[in-house]
Amino acid sequence: MKQVVQNYKSGELAVLDVPVPGCKPGGVLVRSAYSLISTGTELMKVSEAGMSMLGKARSRPDQVAKVMQSVATNGVPATYRKVMGKLDSYTPLGYSLCGVVEQVGAGIDEVKVGDLVACAGNEHALHAELNWVPKNLYVPVPDGLAPRHAAFGTVGSIAMQGVRQGGPQLGEVALVIGLGLIGQLVVQLLAASGVRVVGVDPDPVRCELAGRLGAAACGDPASAAVEAAVAELTGGLGVDQVYLAAGGGSNQPVELAARLCRDRGRVVDIGKCRLDLPWNAYYEKELDVRFSRSYGPGRYDPEYELQGRDYPIGYVRWTERRNLACFLDLLARGSVDVEPLISHVADFDDAVETYRRLKDGDLKAVGVLFRYPRPEGEAAKAAAPAVAVPAVKVRRSPARAANASVRLAFVGAGNYATSMLLPHLAQRDGVELSTVVTTTALSAANAQRKFGFAEATTDLDAVLGDTSIDAVFVVTRHSSHAELTRRALLAGKAVFVEKPLALTEEELAGVLAAVEESGNDRLQVGFNRRFAPLLREARTRFGARTGPAHLRYLVNAGRLDHTSWYLQQGTEGSRFAGEGGHFIDTASWLLDADPVSVYAVASPGDEDLQVVLRYPDGSTAAISYVTSGPAGFPKETLDLVADGKALRLDDFVRATVYDRKRWVSSRLPKARDKGQNAELAAFVRAVRTGGPMPVPLESLVATTAATLAVRTGLAGGAPVALERAR
Repeated sequence: MKQVVQNYKSGELAVLDVPVPGCKPGGVLVRSAYSLISTGTELMKVSEAGMSMLGKARSRPDQVAKVMQSVATNGVPATYRKVMGKLDSYTPLGYSLCGVVEQVGAGIDEVKVGDLVACAGNEHALHAELNWVPKNLYVPVPDGLAPRHAAFGTVGSIAMQGVRQGGPQLGEVALVIGLGLIGQLVVQLLAASGVRVVGVDPDPVRCELAGRLGAAACGDPASAAVEAAVAELTGGLGVDQVYLAAGGGSNQPVELAARLCRDRGRVVDIGKCRLDLPWNAYYEKELDVRFSRSYGPGRYDPEYELQGRDYPIGYVRWTERRNLACFLDLLARGSVDVEPLISHVADFDDAVETYRRLKDGDLKAVGVLFRYPRPEGEAAKAAAPAVAVPAVKVRRSPARAANASVRLAFVGAGNYATSMLLPHLAQRDGVELSTVVTTTALSAANAQRKFGFAEATTDLDAVLGDTSIDAVFVVTRHSSHAELTRRALLAGKAVFVEKPLALTEEELAGVLAAVEESGNDRLQVGFNRRFAPLLREARTRFGARTGPAHLRYLVNAGRLDHTSWYLQQGTEGSRFAGEGGHFIDTASWLLDADPVSVYAVASPGDEDLQVVLRYPDGSTAAISYVTSGPAGFPKETLDLVADGKALRLDDFVRATVYDRKRWVSSRLPKARDKGQNAELAAFVRAVRTGGPMPVPLESLVATTAATLAVRTGLAGGAPVALERAR
């Protein structure tokens, strides 16, 4: 394998071929996907290595002291041989990476081969293709977090430990001196903690970046702007805490900290800067000077790092491993954003040239990543991960047709059910609203009063056991859809479930297992857009096609209120997982096929997505799902081009087909009709007559699998094949 090394005596940097490390007990062998260059710590080492022997001695007085002690103990000749031997050896670089577990050592059971992990340690998370990493220095990467972002885990833990040492509280004001990689992360962590931050750095580009990432004000340490901002934010009292994230030989950061800190404030040293404390200034304010030791408790303790002995959480809440996991969680939830910190991504083979450019100043950067090649024989597999599209296996039982009217039960009576479904059903002839089931009695009573349900209850089992009920509507939170659908199918009911059908492949498999067990495939998912009258007319006028088509679908989803349960990704899945099936189903219906692959990329925090679907005949559909658009812009616009023709849909208000003669619909005079009424009519008709469901089950499964594949694609950064089971 290859590894980046440096000779400290000559300053030489090289990518060497070295043996693959063994997979020892108590750890895992990890194949690197991305590793992060610390533009502070590592570049300092690289610069020191290029100095003369005198320069090296001046820069490391601590090491000179050790040499002098060795001379006193062992004599000059022995010490000289020892020092020269150490200097004239290759040493590793790197300490923060993300990779894939390739082998699991004895005693490890919480990860398996193929899992994505973030790793830490200047002896275990090196710039190398393979690393052995002990248990307490790696953590699994949360679902959906991109590997290039997870590679920031170690530096994020360093920043997090520094913030913990400062003990920030809501409403406080902090000063961050030095806006390099660590400083930018400290700014974001403080802002996420409810602290107002003033940043200090002589580089205006870094100041501007910190402002975008949450700092209230930023400026050059020599300017009056910083002092003015501190005075304004604190009423002239001074900041509550100062974080020293700067390096170099200047004592200016320490002096500035004393000048701008309040009485009995806190000063936390994270970086490696000069610390000649001005005694009077620190004494008169009785400043509390604290040091932050790397990633957190456990660092430099061989029993913790090498032997895997954890500290009890009751005594040590935040160890280095817990800090690492916490930082990755913040990244996955979008509370911290590292994408703007990535100045450059270099191929691992170009490591030496990348270091040279950084050292010489040709490459101005905050964060630089090495991207590693995939091993031969695994490239094709890694480049095209797959999500299974389960086969629908069912010996269908005869469909039960309703006698006179269709008796419906609703499980859930939230906003969507009461605004978009029940108003249509309550007015429809031949429909009887039998029972509404909710978890709270009052919401059931409200739905009963407004829409005329015969009964209101919180007892789901009673409804599923009622043989007079023909169909069940599942309109609850996303996390419960699959299980409620499964139970209703097993009870022999026709089921209308709002999207999504399932949030995981396991949930989808469970629904299909219920179909197979019961012989009941009477299922409809609320993909209503294919039923929209305007879109159906436009499709008819577009006509048949002979060649591949290309579809573009822009969804201006907008931002959610911070109280929305849609944001509870840990339990309810991502926002796209919840409603993305709408747009995939619409594209597949227009293209008259199911997709065969999915490629997805996202903005930081996965709020804005670009999803590209490929179809068997070469057709493609690009879905842009954005939350950052203006509120006044149309929510949904769609373009379809094929065979010299084009179809355009403008937010379900107007449609246009361009052919030899252009057809333009009249503008709808009323509210947009996105097809809910027609979809409900088709579902009720199928239940009443015993005819086929409005959408084939195979199509519902394919759309759900494609939606799930988006998450897989975001995690792996590669197209995902949709493999149909046979």
